[in-house]
Amino acid sequence: MFAIAEALRARRTGVTAQELADRFGVTLRTIYRDLEALQDAGMPIRADRGRGGGYALDKTYQLPPVNFTAREAALLVALARLATEQRLIPFPAAIERAADKVKAALSTSAQRELLQLVSELQLVGVPALPVPLTIQTAVETAWFESRALRIVYSKTNGHASPRLVRIRNLVFDRAVTLLNCVDLETGNDRQFRLDRVMQAQVMDSMPS
Repeated sequence: MFAIAEALRARRTGVTAQELADRFGVTLRTIYRDLEALQDAGMPIRADRGRGGGYALDKTYQLPPVNFTAREAALLVALARLATEQRLIPFPAAIERAADKVKAALSTSAQRELLQLVSELQLVGVPALPVPLTIQTAVETAWFESRALRIVYSKTNGHASPRLVRIRNLVFDRAVTLLNCVDLETGNDRQFRLDRVMQAQVMDSMPS
């Protein structure tokens, strides 16, 4: 549903339910249910009929203001730092942007307190195996936007195997990040180690 909201906000014109269903690889019934849930949650989604119509999100819509104390912000920033430094999840760019927004929401005095608190925190974790930034970014985009991902995977025997997949979920097992996927060419469930993905390209839409 978050991906649907972002897709609507990114457009200047309406989009039909069928177009959304095709993009996210789900049924029309699922799209209608998710749109209704978003509307029930207070998201201003309108439905326009006729040529050029479809579902659209009010362009003035923004998340409501959030007020953090320095203590709350310090914990969020520290967790973001841990996730980035220890490579716990493959989305460092999004985490860094989110942490910057948390810092920016604080007053000058609260920012000083935040820096002091964060400097006194020492976080020790199990670092994940390194993954190139381009692959991290592709996985992040495919995951958040429910888009197909074309990968080249290094098998245990060292051979490169091309795959077209959709990510079902992510598993963080100590140093290893696992991608549980659907192989879109066979329909079978497959699991891939992120550190053995040699190439990754986000596709424009789900294959039919």
